[in-house]
Amino acid sequence: MAQQEVKLLGFWASPFAYRVIWALKLKGVDYEYIEEDIFNKSPLLLQLNPLHKRVPVLIHGHRVICESYVIVQYIDETWPQYPLLPQHPYERAMARFWAEFAESKLLETAWMGICSRGEERERAAKLAIEAVAKIEELVKGKKLFGGESIGYLDICLGWISYWLPIWEEVGCMQIIDPIKFPATSSWIDTVLHHPVIRDNLPAREAMIVYVQKRSKDIYESRTGLRV
Repeated sequence: MAQQEVKLLGFWASPFAYRVIWALKLKGVDYEYIEEDIFNKSPLLLQLNPLHKRVPVLIHGHRVICESYVIVQYIDETWPQYPLLPQHPYERAMARFWAEFAESKLLETAWMGICSRGEERERAAKLAIEAVAKIEELVKGKKLFGGESIGYLDICLGWISYWLPIWEEVGCMQIIDPIKFPATSSWIDTVLHHPVIRDNLPAREAMIVYVQKRSKDIYESRTGLRV
C-alpha cells in the first residue's frame, strides 16, 4: 500500500499544507504536488473534499485523506521510517493535545489579531501571548518537542517559526518576546535551520504581501470599514 502513487493538493501560503509537505519530506516519500487556488477552487478539490472544500488533501492510491493533522498521522502510520509521533500512548495523546491547543489558542487568536484593529487586536494579542507562555513551559529544557529530532508536534507547531513572525510584522504586534520566551525562541531557530523546513517555505516577501491583503479584506468584510 505504501508504494502507491501519492499526490498532495495544497496552497502556496498555507501552513497547513506545509505540515504535510514536511512530513512527506522527512519520511522520504515521493509525491506529486498540485497547487490549488483557494479563491477559485478546482472541481478536483471540490470532488475530493466536498465537506470542507479546503486544502490540504492527500491522495494515496485510491484513498483520499483530508485535514492536516489527520494527514500527518496517516503518513506516520503508513510509512514507518522516521517515526513522528511518540511510541508511548500517553505521549502520543499529549502531542495531539498540544497540537490542538496551539491551533485553537494561538493560531486562531493571532490571526484574529491581524484581522482586527484597536482594542480587539490588543485583546487577541494578549490571549496569544498567554498561549505562548504555556508552550514556553512545554518546550523549556528541550531542543525540539520531539527531542533531538523533529517530530509530530514540531511539524504541527512549525507555523509558529515562520508564519507567526510575519503576522506579527503585518499586525504591528509582538507575541513572542525572545527575552520573555527564550525556550520558544531557541526552538524557532532550531526549526528554521532544519533543512527540510528551511528548504520548504514560501517566499517571505510574497507572504507579507499576501497576509497584508488577506487580513485587510477580512477586516473590511467583518466591519464594513475600509482601511
